[in-house]
Amino acid sequence: IMGRSNFLLSVLCVAQAAAVSVRQIVTQPVVSPHAATSSFRSVAPNMVAELRKTVAKGDGRDGDATISGPVFSKPLSTPDPVPEEGIERAIELMRSGALFRYTPGVLSETSLAEAEICEYTGFKYSVGFNSCGSALFIALKCAGVQPGDEVLANAFSFTAVPSAIHHAGATPVYVESTRGYTMCAADLRERITPKTKFLMLTHMRGKVADMQAVYDLAREHDITVIEDCAHALGIQWDGMQLGRQATVACYSTQSAKVINSGEGGFLCTDDAEIAARAACYAGCYEELYKQHMAAPPAAVFEKVKRQTPNYSLRMSDLAAACVRPQIATLEARVAAYNERYARVAAKLDACEWLELPEQSPRVRPVLDSLQFNLIGLSDEQVQTFLSNTKRRGMPVGLFGSKDNSRNFHTWQYAPAGSDLPRTERLISAAVDVRLPLTFDESDLDLMAEVILAAVEDTVSEA
Repeated sequence: IMGRSNFLLSVLCVAQAAAVSVRQIVTQPVVSPHAATSSFRSVAPNMVAELRKTVAKGDGRDGDATISGPVFSKPLSTPDPVPEEGIERAIELMRSGALFRYTPGVLSETSLAEAEICEYTGFKYSVGFNSCGSALFIALKCAGVQPGDEVLANAFSFTAVPSAIHHAGATPVYVESTRGYTMCAADLRERITPKTKFLMLTHMRGKVADMQAVYDLAREHDITVIEDCAHALGIQWDGMQLGRQATVACYSTQSAKVINSGEGGFLCTDDAEIAARAACYAGCYEELYKQHMAAPPAAVFEKVKRQTPNYSLRMSDLAAACVRPQIATLEARVAAYNERYARVAAKLDACEWLELPEQSPRVRPVLDSLQFNLIGLSDEQVQTFLSNTKRRGMPVGLFGSKDNSRNFHTWQYAPAGSDLPRTERLISAAVDVRLPLTFDESDLDLMAEVILAAVEDTVSEA
């Protein structure tokens, strides 16, 4: 693992080498740059952040109080906009009414998106779903998970992952996390038993585990690996798209991801039978498989289609229309994401109260959001820090908050079978901050200043 400063320098160098202006990426669509700029301005006229160096009024914890220093005013939940090409195509579909992926006589946007995802990731086959959670559920079914089976999974993840395991009738066995938010390979080894046949590996917030160690264990114990790549489209391990080693990998196009269709996901595999079953589970019936582009031969579909129930989990062509132009710009946006992250991280790097997770030099990251661990603060001080960021107009998330769906204690439908002390400690002080691509450099600088000011507020009150 490289040192923090070397990691930041590496990210910045990679980003600058492929740099494309953030404003070009966001406001210049594939077809009509002027129309996209106009569209974005029309939906976000009031999204302006200011650095108020003078005293500002605020709602402090003791009622109205003065706030000295930086204050933020943009919503961190701002999603990346859909390029104008996707907007225009979606409007065409709505006018025609051809939103169903199997509309007779219409070349399906979903089929085209599946082919383009295959081209980008390197997989042979892809099936579009209405969500990544649906894709994960079907991945488990296609991999052979049966009711009562145990599935190893990250203790630090999102509720959609244990939900998919629960939906398949299986039981999750949670594996501890490292301080870098990844599955701990040593704990993974400890939790493997003679009954273990499946592993669902999550790359939480795009943080990548020791993939060599994980797959060495999988091969040693004959474990089928399904990768939850919801946050991992564009991330590479040893120069290859993350997920390519898995039997099945699932990618998300939910609005907080690097491709935004509101909801959506893709199940990707090189296994022809898994691909055919996945398409049938999603809602391909009769001979509709003939309308798929990145699909197995007809004989494979004919073999499985009468054995496979139709769960009607298809991606709509409306969602796919939003997806397709974003695939084309993803590499340029990866460079921009990473450059912007490095800008913020460099400003936080010297703060003794913050720890930014490091990544292996074997990873080409996609740093579209910021996470850090609060170091040396009590639980009460962590809550004070959260209050201070909120008071300064930039409420951030704590993974361990009691209602956060990334906190394993909220998964009462699939509770942990043992204590998870390392993950418990991690999420109790792990902070999550989105870095929307629509924010400019002054916004990013201000965000870093607010974080540092909130830390200073917190430690000065001790």
